[in-house]
Amino acid sequence: MKYKTEKLVERFASLLSQWPEVECIVLNEAAEPDTLDPYFAVILDVYYNGTIPGSAKRKEMYGPDIAAFESSGGGNKDRFLAENLPVRLEFKDTKKTEELTAIIESRKGDLWLLKDSGTYGYYRLAQGELLFSRTGWIKQIRSKLLSLNDEFWLLMRDAVQSKMEHSLSDLGAALFNDDEFHYLISSAFFIKYACLNLFCINRHFEPSHRAYYKQVLEMPVLPESFAAELETFLREGETRERKYNIAQLIGRKIIAL
Repeated sequence: MKYKTEKLVERFASLLSQWPEVECIVLNEAAEPDTLDPYFAVILDVYYNGTIPGSAKRKEMYGPDIAAFESSGGGNKDRFLAENLPVRLEFKDTKKTEELTAIIESRKGDLWLLKDSGTYGYYRLAQGELLFSRTGWIKQIRSKLLSLNDEFWLLMRDAVQSKMEHSLSDLGAALFNDDEFHYLISSAFFIKYACLNLFCINRHFEPSHRAYYKQVLEMPVLPESFAAELETFLREGETRERKYNIAQLIGRKIIAL
């Protein structure tokens, strides 16, 4: 992390930690690349108890150099430029976070609630760099997330494997009908759910989409020749028929794991 980024992170961590409602502050990995990287952003997850100041008050508290400020997501997400760098602050209620954790820890019957949202929120909870912690709350949450039993991962794998198979079926139908648009969408969904399968198999919460490719190849349990087949599937210039055959092969190997 560059010096300018470190100072900016310190600035907002110091400011936000002074709010009595703030329980902990976690830095997202999007701050790790060079500031010129288009994926770069200083993203802080700010977990709080009770009620935080409104967006207008927050903007005032951030400092006079704030530019392009906007607040969205029900007033719980602030985006702006500070020192010409993109900053995103996401405010998350600890009680709601505890409810989400309870779903995967003990309320397996409610796992359908994660059908569309996935496990990225848990990834951010478990993997982000802890900048500030008022009590031991975040350590307790992380301990629960890192000690999930096999039942959770098997249930999640079953859900994403079904979606992978459905996407593969759509891919074949789009190829048969020469539907280029549907083929493109089905390809994206197929590779997403193939990766999600592998994250579940390896007991790994899903990262942000931009990190899928790098992290999935780092998983200890992968189908034989997966990296080469994935590269072929993604490569420009391959025919749609060839890519569909590769997708079938990838799907069969993942199911067999």
